[in-house]
Amino acid sequence: MENTLLLVLISVCVLCSICSMIFVFFANRDIKNISKTLTYQYNLLVKIQTVLKNKFSVNETTDKAEIIYQDLLQNLIPVMAAIDIMPRQTSEHPLWRALGGIMDEYAKNPFVLEKLRRAIKLDSNVANNVGHYLNRANLFLQHMSATDTDGILSTTFTDGLLGQSLTFFAQAQALANTDK
Repeated sequence: MENTLLLVLISVCVLCSICSMIFVFFANRDIKNISKTLTYQYNLLVKIQTVLKNKFSVNETTDKAEIIYQDLLQNLIPVMAAIDIMPRQTSEHPLWRALGGIMDEYAKNPFVLEKLRRAIKLDSNVANNVGHYLNRANLFLQHMSATDTDGILSTTFTDGLLGQSLTFFAQAQALANTDK
């Protein structure tokens, strides 16, 4: 009877050891899965934080853009009056309507460049406004390039009406300065 009891006790110990090893194996596997999941979640949170920082900086720039737009528009109004151009009749922001009107007129009639050159040469107020517009628009584009990490927004401004108008005004200013 003692042998049977001893055999049962050893069997129970072996069975408990096997169960413990199985438990440790599964617990180890679960801990590895949890570790992988936590690493993935941490990396995802870092990416989310980076995206939010970028969006915050772009949103901050967009909020300040209205002030910049109004400043640019204030410099365009006297120039448009001097070369007799009306803004587009659309529902866009007044700055884009003004720039669109100038660029549309230039596309229809290249003589607009000559009118602007003459206005810059003969009217110091127009020359000052064109100079201020060029400086402020360039600073705005440089700021956009610095804060827009993926470059989509800054490329949109550079390739759009703002970039086209910068080229147009810079060309007119250069022509006016070479005639002096």
